[in-house]
Amino acid sequence: MAFVKFWAHAVWGTKYHRPVLSDAFRPELYAHIGQNAKKKKIYLDCINGYADHVHCLISMEPKQNIADIMQLLKGESSNWAGKQQIVKETWNGWADDYCAISVSPSMANRVRNYIRNQEAHHSKFTFRQEWERFVKECGFVVMNDGGVVAMAGGLKPAQSAPI
Repeated sequence: MAFVKFWAHAVWGTKYHRPVLSDAFRPELYAHIGQNAKKKKIYLDCINGYADHVHCLISMEPKQNIADIMQLLKGESSNWAGKQQIVKETWNGWADDYCAISVSPSMANRVRNYIRNQEAHHSKFTFRQEWERFVKECGFVVMNDGGVVAMAGGLKPAQSAPI
């Protein structure tokens, strides 16, 4: 039997990062995403966000991968949200991109607290400021075409890792 505990902190935003997730709608959205995750056997430890994005802490099984999990969570919830009267007129779906980073078990409580306190956090920082800090702290590099790549050990894109 394999004993695996792999945590991921995932973040995704609304299309064009429009602030369409109202205070009234967000709890309903998070409950729906949680119910869908449970049906799909995705362990969603916590979820929260703000007017233009969502954060969640996910524990993955050995046979799961983050790309499939994100497609299941974002795809189904986008379809569902588009049918809800409260956002029907303003909903354009989720942005294509997302960010997911591994979380050590010793840091899981810190990430949970960060996710749970999004309202207070965003009274000080915009999503754009948060995103840029997250990308930098996690060792991602933004390319000229706007794409983002993960760089191991702080290598610059023109360098290669030693073999």
